[in-house]
Amino acid sequence: MEKGNKRIIRGWVFYDWANSVYNLVISSAVFPIFYDLVTKKYYAQKLGVEVSEIPEGSQIMVDFFSWELSSSVLFSYVLSASFLLVSFLSPFLSGIADYTGSKKRFMQFFCYFGALSCMSLYWFDPGRLELGMLSVFFASIGFWNSLVFYNAFLPEIAEPKDHDRISARGFSMGYFGSMTLLVICLAMIMSVEGAKKLEMMQLSFVLVGLWWIGFSQITYRVLPNNVYNKKKEKGYIWKGFRELKQVFREFRKTKRLKSYLRAFFFFNTGVQTVMLMATIFANKEIEWPEGGGATGLIVAILLIQILGALGAFITSRLSSKLGNIRTLVITVCIWVVLCGAAYVVRTPVQFYALASGVGLVMGGVQALARSTYSKFLPETKDHASFFSFYDVTEKVGIVLGTFFFGFIESITHSIRYSVISVASFFVIGLILLFLVPKKEKEIPEMNFPDSN
Repeated sequence: MEKGNKRIIRGWVFYDWANSVYNLVISSAVFPIFYDLVTKKYYAQKLGVEVSEIPEGSQIMVDFFSWELSSSVLFSYVLSASFLLVSFLSPFLSGIADYTGSKKRFMQFFCYFGALSCMSLYWFDPGRLELGMLSVFFASIGFWNSLVFYNAFLPEIAEPKDHDRISARGFSMGYFGSMTLLVICLAMIMSVEGAKKLEMMQLSFVLVGLWWIGFSQITYRVLPNNVYNKKKEKGYIWKGFRELKQVFREFRKTKRLKSYLRAFFFFNTGVQTVMLMATIFANKEIEWPEGGGATGLIVAILLIQILGALGAFITSRLSSKLGNIRTLVITVCIWVVLCGAAYVVRTPVQFYALASGVGLVMGGVQALARSTYSKFLPETKDHASFFSFYDVTEKVGIVLGTFFFGFIESITHSIRYSVISVASFFVIGLILLFLVPKKEKEIPEMNFPDSN
């Protein structure tokens, strides 16, 4: 396949536009607010009181398989479990995808699986919480597993010198696409009153699935399948596993790639934990005016989206002048400062200022982290398998981060201590970034790009 084909690159970038609505509407904005509202209402009914009588900052307790725990702790644990399963699935499936040349087919399967799971959240019922959290669990698996195969196309469609720019372009498209749907959902929610707001929130979950499936067709129309013309042979599952083992042996020979992945594990754990738990934190700890919490949160999230697209562009330009690792060091330093600031934030104005800072570094660090890994890869045909290590590192980190976040809250009874603890991941990642070699040591039969 010709690298640098503009039509294929545009199609690849458009998948960010399609799938990012899950990350915004389901993970960050509407669903966490909906989840907090319905669990709080259900909890108030159990206590025989009005929702307004529950003190601000109180832990909302729910029953999950006869286990009573905080609703926010349950949310973090369910996400942790989904990432743990993805960590086990992605390497095995990536080996099969590389051996059979079926990355595109796997990507489509998990895209549709995740989108349909989002649509099933329309029937979320706190009285049947186990079924509702199963939809959350499956939606997360679909989204994150599809990204393994999506990311693996980057080194196949573009030269290393273009990876930063194209990766940033993808994240920018994702921010604009998800923001567009969020504005539509917000308009629907704000156009009604009372219980109908919850109905509009539920309808937004259906729109996420339709948007994700619909716009992904632009990607699937142009993205090639089986780039290296591999043939599916009998016993391909076992042979796919052997393919993964071979890639792992090659991966172990690398020095720069392994060193970078260790740093990525820690700083990305911090990034993803902030992304997943920020709305829960803000809903609990920010002193919103009466009745204005949901609107204030969505305004803050829109602000993050706008600045996230700008941050991805700025970081891409900065990396071309300073290099990828130096630019990552700068962004991770900013993250450490933001975590410290979050501990003392209480008013909406303070939160908006914090959200602005988060937006500027969030898009940049994600886009640059992906393209840096892509640029550090050896010349290979097993991109899905190599990216499965990136994906496993990311998901195990998220498991650790979200579980740690919930665990700290459960023992301290304060989500603020959970937020400040996230800074430790950034500090460790920052230290490890300084240890990443500038060049990869030459290894027989493996060819590494030298750019850093």
